[in-house]
Amino acid sequence: MLALYASVKMNMIDNFIQNVQTYLQKNIIEYLQELYQYPIKLIPVIIDILIVGYLTYKFIKGAKRTRLWQLLKGIALYIAIAALSSLLHLQILNFILNSFLSYGVIALIVIFQPELRRALEQLGTNKLTRFFGTEEDLKIKNKEDIYKIVIAVSELAKTKTGALIVLERDIKLQDIIDTGITINSDVSPQLLVNIFVPNTPLHDGAVIISENRIIAAACILPLANDADISKSLGTRHRAALGMAKETDSIVIIVSEESGKISVAKDAKLIIDIDEDNLRQLLLENINGKDSSIDKIRKRINGKQTESKNNDDEL
Repeated sequence: MLALYASVKMNMIDNFIQNVQTYLQKNIIEYLQELYQYPIKLIPVIIDILIVGYLTYKFIKGAKRTRLWQLLKGIALYIAIAALSSLLHLQILNFILNSFLSYGVIALIVIFQPELRRALEQLGTNKLTRFFGTEEDLKIKNKEDIYKIVIAVSELAKTKTGALIVLERDIKLQDIIDTGITINSDVSPQLLVNIFVPNTPLHDGAVIISENRIIAAACILPLANDADISKSLGTRHRAALGMAKETDSIVIIVSEESGKISVAKDAKLIIDIDEDNLRQLLLENINGKDSSIDKIRKRINGKQTESKNNDDEL
């Protein structure tokens, strides 16, 4: 019995090796020989590989943020098993898998009808370039999200709801994200306001915004030393300044005591900044040139002086 089992196992392995060798001989080796004889054919091959690779990268990157990602992993495993069953001549299993596979395309169309519809709508509009991540469309998206963030911060300030929002820039914040609760949602004023409602599970900590997504909430930030900050400021300001010292992030703080909005950047703090200046600061630093905190302070002070002079004239 054992000898029969060993014989069958060896035959299966031999068949598998023979199938792989036949596939390589008929497809890859012959194709490489053709390229060797006609090197000029290598140019479209390289272009083809680069385009397919880029499209695959963009597709995977987009799919990771949706429910499609989990299904894709299951499909990949399904196809791998089907291919393996064919190579090992497991005819019954291969027939069953291929039978279901033929209906799989229809099932995917039904399941992912909303996603497919959205993609087709983009094909018929000028939003197609957004799929490829062009710089201009990225700026538009950044601007939209900045306005949403400012709306949320303004609402939080009116109700004196404490908040701490970190905007990731070049330095990645994965270690900080890992300390919180994953959200991975589009930027929304309503969601940001909801997160910081007192006595809710996520209100205590910082929200991290990265690549136009609310990535996580209730994150723990490094605190600045007591010597670096006025004792009149609370833990949120210390955390924001500590974050601004260790990374290039921009951190927005809303005080729950006064309702004042502050910003930490480049290891410095701007206390009591209004909506217009906050919006301009974010637009300049997220979507354009990198303005220093001192330059921003001068502009704010200049506007305040001009406003005071106008009031005196009146």
